[in-house]
Amino acid sequence: MHLLFVSAVPLPFKAPQKRRRSPICATAASPPATTSIKQEVTRRRNLAIISHPDAGKSTLTEKLLLYGGAIQQAGAVRSRRAQRGVVSDSMAMEQERGISITSAVMTFEYEGKRINITDCPGHADFSEDTYRTLAAVDNAIMLVDAAKGLEPQTRKLFEICRMRSLPTFTFVNKMDRPAMNPFEIADQIEREFDLLTYPVVWPIGDGDQFRGLFERSSRLVHLFERGQRGKKAVSSTLPLDDPSLKQVIGDALHAQLLEDVEILDTMGNQWHYESVLQGDLSPMFFGSAMSNFGVELFLRSFLEMGRCPPAKDSSVGLVAPDGESFTGQVFKLQANMDARHRDRLAFVRIFSGVFEKGMKVNNSRHGRSVALTRPQGLFAAERYTVDTAFAGDVIGLNNPGVFAIGDTVYTGSKLAFPGIPSFSPELFAYLKNPNPSAYKNFRKGLNQLLEEGAVQLLRAREDEGNEDPILAAVGQLQFEVVQRRLKDEYNVESGLEPLPYSLARWVVGPSDPWKAVDECGRLFGVFCAKDRWERPVLLFKNEWGLNNVLADHDIELKPWAFAPEE
Repeated sequence: MHLLFVSAVPLPFKAPQKRRRSPICATAASPPATTSIKQEVTRRRNLAIISHPDAGKSTLTEKLLLYGGAIQQAGAVRSRRAQRGVVSDSMAMEQERGISITSAVMTFEYEGKRINITDCPGHADFSEDTYRTLAAVDNAIMLVDAAKGLEPQTRKLFEICRMRSLPTFTFVNKMDRPAMNPFEIADQIEREFDLLTYPVVWPIGDGDQFRGLFERSSRLVHLFERGQRGKKAVSSTLPLDDPSLKQVIGDALHAQLLEDVEILDTMGNQWHYESVLQGDLSPMFFGSAMSNFGVELFLRSFLEMGRCPPAKDSSVGLVAPDGESFTGQVFKLQANMDARHRDRLAFVRIFSGVFEKGMKVNNSRHGRSVALTRPQGLFAAERYTVDTAFAGDVIGLNNPGVFAIGDTVYTGSKLAFPGIPSFSPELFAYLKNPNPSAYKNFRKGLNQLLEEGAVQLLRAREDEGNEDPILAAVGQLQFEVVQRRLKDEYNVESGLEPLPYSLARWVVGPSDPWKAVDECGRLFGVFCAKDRWERPVLLFKNEWGLNNVLADHDIELKPWAFAPEE
């Protein structure tokens, strides 16, 4: 039974600070649009799940797909009973380690709504790829382990959600195991994230004493029944004031539930839908994804509360999702989703208008027109042909080298959405090819993998392409992924030679950044490299070395860079 800590009670509701926000769906200021486009936009919901590793992200994703009818049986993570891997984790390393390495996109229909789930990498080494994924969604689900509360990676990922003012829903998982007091978890979120919480459901007990969930809006108690592995859970309900409830859940838990409900109703935060849309109030849910309990309650509530595709800031102002012109942005590149054809795919989030198969679009970066003749819908590693798509959808486009991460594609008048930058890597190593006879496959594989942007490529300033390339990454696992994929997808062995640097800074500002580097003279302890676009990048061993250069020289350095306009 939970112990009640008065100090952990959420603070009374206070009005959040007003933020500038885009209009939701169609507004009076939106361009004229047909009813069908408005209806299609309004019924769409997309989301990404953020969590610390092992909080149950892949399991929750699969259970949402299970309840949505997209799959018939969920594949259990790391389970000997599982006859197949997790649907959202299609790469061999993902299935072996039970983690998400690449972003997978899954779409399904549920009760008249179209849901797009972007399953983003949860491992700490892939925070940059996760940032790109969160740039393509309109809602975030913050998954919290009930026994551990907030964890380091959850904190990092939430900051990205806060930067984008994403509506953030909280799902506290693993309630059928020993858990923290739910008031403590809510209080932790409010204190650390400055994010108000509103429990939509409330747990009754935890671990072996977990008896169900109280749904505040209906005043119904959903009694916990452990669902068959991989199958939908079936639960019965009783009203909170039903005389038989005390006998079903026990005297102690019944008394605790009544006390908790009184605290929530009298002292908890008030419901304020506008605050949810602005990312200031998080609807809070509890359950057990592995036991299939609480997932459907969450899904139904999310469809009612989640944000449909909003207007998007651009170089020409807000772009309404129901506008006449088609617009979208490339947020991810992926090589070899079909290993038989060595293909390259660009993931595009649609922000406005109607996409139609075969249409021609312009790329704002290089200005060229591109015919989209083979658009594809995505369901993890599986693909299907798409004829029509609307704002909020994600489509896959064949990429013969014309797309880069952050590219805006559009019809009508020229515009560009804010770019998606590459961030400062922290690990550097020469990538070596021990077999010269395999050079062609080595180079081809490396070039395609680097286009995805999960790891960056640098070269020494003097290198004209004949020396070993330098891989730059956020974490060690990224190096392992590149080496493994070179071996699995291109039959190429490789080796790594680490470099003693931990910071990278791009030289920006002057029209000729190389001249700015040369004017600094010799920089001791600094490695002068160049990125794939021949721009200068300085590598430092530590913050002290970086600060010395900034103090001694008139040079502007930044820890991130965008793809250049051609």
